[in-house]
Amino acid sequence: MKLFDVYPINDIIIEKALGSNVWDDKGTQYLDLYGGHAVISIGHTHPHYVKRLTDQLHKVGFYSNSVKMPLQEQLATMLGKVSGKEDYQLFLCNSGAEANENALKLASFYNGKKKIIAFRKAFHGRTSLAVAATDNPKIVAPVNETDNVVFLPWEDEAALEQAFLQYEVSSVIIEGIQGVGGINVASESFLRKIRTLCDQYNAVFIADSVQCGYGRSGKFYSHDHAGVQADIYSMAKGMGNGFPIGAISIAPKFQPVYGMLGTTFGGNHLACAAALAVLEVIQEEKLIENAAAVGAYLMEQLRTFDKVIEVRGRGLMIGIELPAELAHVRKELLHTHKIFTGEAKPNVIRLLPSLALTKAHADEFLAAFGKELSK
Repeated sequence: MKLFDVYPINDIIIEKALGSNVWDDKGTQYLDLYGGHAVISIGHTHPHYVKRLTDQLHKVGFYSNSVKMPLQEQLATMLGKVSGKEDYQLFLCNSGAEANENALKLASFYNGKKKIIAFRKAFHGRTSLAVAATDNPKIVAPVNETDNVVFLPWEDEAALEQAFLQYEVSSVIIEGIQGVGGINVASESFLRKIRTLCDQYNAVFIADSVQCGYGRSGKFYSHDHAGVQADIYSMAKGMGNGFPIGAISIAPKFQPVYGMLGTTFGGNHLACAAALAVLEVIQEEKLIENAAAVGAYLMEQLRTFDKVIEVRGRGLMIGIELPAELAHVRKELLHTHKIFTGEAKPNVIRLLPSLALTKAHADEFLAAFGKELSK
């Protein structure tokens, strides 16, 4: 049997990782400013994280949700405190797509309506309903197609108001900062407009925080910059620092019913241990504050380069738009300077490093980036 070839991959084998660095099988060191799609939130193989998981594995690695698990209750309590959503409820699952799938389903259960408003360039996942709300026809199979999803232009308040007049809207789902779409930041006024219209029409405001949450933006959820509360927050990537876990944080107005949502693996012992370790390190090492400070420094410095068209983002979720003729820079950063970055489209470089990234690491990247732009 061979692998189903669906990923364009770099011919690099990573054998060791620590903090913001990784090493390949030849011993070459790389600076990791991509974190495996924004997954590495507290740094690779953080000692507290490793100990938490190892200790838990020596006790019990897995049992299903048919028994009481104090670790889940501990995680819910701590997540409520760190995120500032202590009166919310937690449903644990395994991935960001699954989190959004459950959020959209729960919204429809709540108000009995079907229409979902999503936005151009959105990416919400690859499961059935999440992919239907993703603006990429190439990954939407015929079986996923539905007329229950309405795509609107990004940041178009008039179109949003018209959609509420035209449809029985169940939910509005929006990334506070679009990741795959090119690091597009939702304005505070637009997020407030969504909140107002959802309140007016009894629709559910779903804050997709899978990539832009968990402190990456300098606040716990990037939507928090708007000063409004969403009804459901979905999260995953940074939640387990590499261990698969996802969740939705659910406002008090939603009433659970047995069987409404369910999962076999979600919230298992190891997943909860990983997630607790992440929150403990985020608090102890003040990583949200670090993301805000180092991210602001990076963006300020990046804006000084003449060839950069635009720098977008918040905290350590940064998009660098370059002219089309400089689309090769990302590959040069990897192969010449040994720095991993991401790509939103050929000429947008995405930076999604650990929230523990240091200013020294930022300077290392800036020096390499400057050399490539000066060629």
